[in-house]
Amino acid sequence: MARMPVSRSRALFAVISLVSLMFVAACSSGGSGNSTPSRNLCSPPGVDFASAAPKNLAAGATAGIDQYTTATTVPLDQIDTSALGLVTPGVLSVGTLSDAPPSVCVNSQGGFTGIDNELLKAIGAKLHLQVQFSGTEFSGLLAGVANRRFDVGAASITATDARRKLVDFTNGYDFGYFSLVVPSGSALHGFSDLRSGIRIGVVQGTVQDEYVVNTLHLDPVTFPDFNTAYANLKTGQIDAWVAPSGQAAGAIRPGDPAAVVQNTFSLSNFVGYAVRQGNQPLTDALNAGLDAVIADGTYAKIYSQWEPRPFPPGWKPGSKAAPMPQVPDFDKIAAEHHSAHVKQAAPKSTLAQLRDTFFTWSLYGKAFPDLFKTGLPNTLILALVSGVLGTILGLLLAVAGISRTRWLRWPARVYTDIFRGLPAVVTILVIGLGIGPIVKSVTGNNPYWLGAVALALLASAYIGEIFRSGIQSVEAGQMEAARALGFRYRQSMTLVVIPQGVRRVLPALMNQFIVLIKDSSLIYFLGLLSTQRELFAVGRDLNAQTGNLSPLVAAGLVYLLMTIPLTHLVNYIDHRLRTGRADKATESIEPAAATEGHEA
Repeated sequence: MARMPVSRSRALFAVISLVSLMFVAACSSGGSGNSTPSRNLCSPPGVDFASAAPKNLAAGATAGIDQYTTATTVPLDQIDTSALGLVTPGVLSVGTLSDAPPSVCVNSQGGFTGIDNELLKAIGAKLHLQVQFSGTEFSGLLAGVANRRFDVGAASITATDARRKLVDFTNGYDFGYFSLVVPSGSALHGFSDLRSGIRIGVVQGTVQDEYVVNTLHLDPVTFPDFNTAYANLKTGQIDAWVAPSGQAAGAIRPGDPAAVVQNTFSLSNFVGYAVRQGNQPLTDALNAGLDAVIADGTYAKIYSQWEPRPFPPGWKPGSKAAPMPQVPDFDKIAAEHHSAHVKQAAPKSTLAQLRDTFFTWSLYGKAFPDLFKTGLPNTLILALVSGVLGTILGLLLAVAGISRTRWLRWPARVYTDIFRGLPAVVTILVIGLGIGPIVKSVTGNNPYWLGAVALALLASAYIGEIFRSGIQSVEAGQMEAARALGFRYRQSMTLVVIPQGVRRVLPALMNQFIVLIKDSSLIYFLGLLSTQRELFAVGRDLNAQTGNLSPLVAAGLVYLLMTIPLTHLVNYIDHRLRTGRADKATESIEPAAATEGHEA
């Protein structure tokens, strides 16, 4: 019997054993000397964590001229919820983020929360609407609102003039300070010190990105999320980080080698909810609901729990007719807590920072249950569905690509060139946001399966080329022999040439399937429910809750648990197909035959 080579089997066993040991260690360790984060960033900090109004404001930082806040709102009892133009009647579909606490995030129960979303839940209750949240990336959020993928965008979105060209905004419910964060001992002391040649980190598409580019006229280093940007600051990959003050305050932990050196106002107006342009009834309804939760004290309660800090001078949420929310004296509370602070935590060494950032074992134990319960099934479903569809379509493309008919050959080549040339994210967004509204009656406005189709279209272009190369590698004599036996061309291809070609490219096909497993994380751009998150999204959400990258490493280990055995399995199958299986019967008969001959 043919066996897997000893060295390969031992290597596979060693890798699986290592990953398994790390899994057991993570699950069993309540703490291994690493400092576990003191607070879940995706839980309301409460009034005890109140912070004073920033004192070190940049020169000239002002709230600007408010030219958009409405004088009054439509009375709540005059709102017709059947005329709001909702994607699903009676349901407020909300696109949000999962990685920007305390504004928006996913909590340990898998629910979307944060001040933005909790406030929107309260507004939805006033309007008697069910609120349904879907997580997405900020880069595609406003486009999702404009294309009716979502009714509302909630992600601490600053209502800039540039964004108003794409979507409309409600009245403001928050006002954004943002902070300049630098490493300890940095020569940078304020925004005026930023100049060309300094690596300034921002999250792509945010108002901080716009501020650095259009106000400071500098070229920033862009990141997909706040935690990645801060991790790069701590490791010295960037010189400064311009971040929303809430995210900056939550990210910096005692002992971290970083500090906020200056703050400024968001120079482009307030933070509001994004609504599709022209949908004035929905904008009016949300404005009425916002004023209602301000008037009954709900706003003050949510704000005090989630974002306990003073309002900027001269600004208040809601319409101009809304009352001023009655919130505690956060400046006084912050001063009392500061005076009671015992001592400053000692700075951590570089090695300790690295250990705490990537190898906090208690977080591995916290991450694995959700990774296996939610992330792994969704990753496998997306990969299998897209893999099967992509393989079928890829085989058709391969046959068409080598066809003697140009009307089959040319379209296959054009298709392959387009889908191999486009970035995966672009294809996924085009399919999900472009075709999604057309087929929403079939999909129920759920892009989950559209994402799988987009992955299949991408994979088929590569799989088609893999099949084509395998088929064309089969010797011409195979086709000639089949034709000599009386097979037609189609029969020769189906029964003789294609099976041999497919067998030759099995390792390459498995590599493509592994790519699909990893590319399933890109579906998150379309907006998914919390129960539809794949492995990377689950790891990233816990990363946002803790400000620690250990959950992402845990997600990487689960990817390894899937991909390494698959790689060695296909290599074993390929070896068996090439060498065949030794005939045991022949081996046992030969000695007997030799003995009989000797006796004769």
